[in-house]
Amino acid sequence: MASNGDSEKLPDGSKAAPINATHDVDKGVLHETKGSTHDIEEGDHRQAKLSRGLQGRHMQMIAIGGSIGAGLFVGSGSALQSGGPASLVLGFIIIGVMLLCTVQALGELAVLYPVNGAFYVYGVRFIDPAWGFAMGWQYAIGWLVTLPFEITAAGITIDYWHHYNIGIWIAVFLTTLIIVQFFGVKGYGEVEFVLGVIKIVAVLGFIIFGIIVDCGGIPGDDRGYIGFRYWDDAEHGNKAFRNGFKGFCSVFVTAAFAFGGTELVGLAAAEAANPRKSLPKATKQVFWRIAGFYVVSLLIMGIIVPNNSPDLLNSSGANTKASPFVLAIKYAGVKGLPSVFNAVITISVMSVANSCTYGSTRTMQALAQGGMGPKFLAWIDKKGRPVWPVVIQMAFGLLAFINEAATGATVFNWLLALTGLSSFFVWGSICYSHIRFRAGWKAAGRSLDDLPFRSQLGVYGSWVGVFLVVLCMAATFYVDLFPLHSDPDPEVFFEGYIALPIALALFAFWKLWTRDWSLMVKVRDMDLDSGRREFEDIPDDDEPERKMSVGRRLSRAVF
Repeated sequence: MASNGDSEKLPDGSKAAPINATHDVDKGVLHETKGSTHDIEEGDHRQAKLSRGLQGRHMQMIAIGGSIGAGLFVGSGSALQSGGPASLVLGFIIIGVMLLCTVQALGELAVLYPVNGAFYVYGVRFIDPAWGFAMGWQYAIGWLVTLPFEITAAGITIDYWHHYNIGIWIAVFLTTLIIVQFFGVKGYGEVEFVLGVIKIVAVLGFIIFGIIVDCGGIPGDDRGYIGFRYWDDAEHGNKAFRNGFKGFCSVFVTAAFAFGGTELVGLAAAEAANPRKSLPKATKQVFWRIAGFYVVSLLIMGIIVPNNSPDLLNSSGANTKASPFVLAIKYAGVKGLPSVFNAVITISVMSVANSCTYGSTRTMQALAQGGMGPKFLAWIDKKGRPVWPVVIQMAFGLLAFINEAATGATVFNWLLALTGLSSFFVWGSICYSHIRFRAGWKAAGRSLDDLPFRSQLGVYGSWVGVFLVVLCMAATFYVDLFPLHSDPDPEVFFEGYIALPIALALFAFWKLWTRDWSLMVKVRDMDLDSGRREFEDIPDDDEPERKMSVGRRLSRAVF
């Protein structure tokens, strides 16, 4: 090992590698220049590394059911009431197509570069370091403040059975999440696998139940055959499209929130035992998740639940009173089943809360490790856990207790406003990173045949993804500027769009901090090799990587 420069101490007391250092390839790569950003897959070889404990079944379940939670089961109620059932389905299809393009692009990049930080690193390397910094912190902050929302939503679902003080359930759920963190990435993977199976079974069961209800097969339901009655019943206030074009645009916000977390499968690649095998399988599962678990279930729900129902009013955010899925079962007159499905919703919300913790902690750790955050956040303990980011995330979970205050809802809405556009930023950045990567790959004279996994939609799919992101942000801007049922209101606008000026401020901050005034990484200067991991054909589940010989755990970074 050759090195030069000054070294510094890590949190565990050992000396860190100096700046401008190169490590042996079996230890990983550290390539750092002061004032620049870079990919570090393994980090300092003296420091503990993130555990690669996610097997193929974990990755597939994260892709299929990882983010099915309050956005689908709860937030869809307000979208049904404001946009109508047809707008609801079309809105989710459009966001779904965007996600298909995004996940395909992410799959190609993450299989080739399963680096810690994933899409934040891709933004730094292929777009602009300042944009990667802005997107990374926007994403981390988004998950930080989403956690208390999910915990609150879980507590509110308990209110369906009994009016307990919500603070009690917030404490219970937060304590449960803290316990899960002790088991590291393995705990995250196993919890997501078990809860994901429950969610998938529940959604499939609801689809079958909804078809029976719609055909008039429930003896206690006096509505009989429903068909598409609620799509064309203007006399009673039920319409396929409600509130015109503005109502249609309002669905995008709910759909984006519901799909948030789909990109976690790429973030998890750095802790996957064999991403070259498990990640392509997981990305291909996203289509079925979008088509089956979102679009079909929402289509069925919109058919059997009246979109003029007063129970759907005020059914978004932390003030949710009833899930439209529970209402569908309740209106059919089936005893006991609403409580069962409400329990599933509680489990689903906790699953997303678990994903919040994973998404924020890994992003913060990666940002710090890449020199874009406080150094103490980069520290990983001997079991592969980013300790300080986990502590910060759990501290943010305590914000759920502000619901006990009289002005809690107002504070909560402003906190959630920070996350409003973060998903669009991330998805658009992933697609554009893929476009730029392909340009750099071609300029370097490399063949697409050298890619271990290639996006099935190619560069054209990524351009479609970028276009749809811009379209959805424009629709969101329109609805925030001219809200439903009210005159333009600055408070409403900034609650919905404050994330944009924050992202621009973060971008400007990093430009000023580094005094790098260039825009966009030049194609010829792109780093196409750091962080690449090469694999032998190793099993996904039957033989965990940690039990294999060193030769079969080949992990190499090449300049």
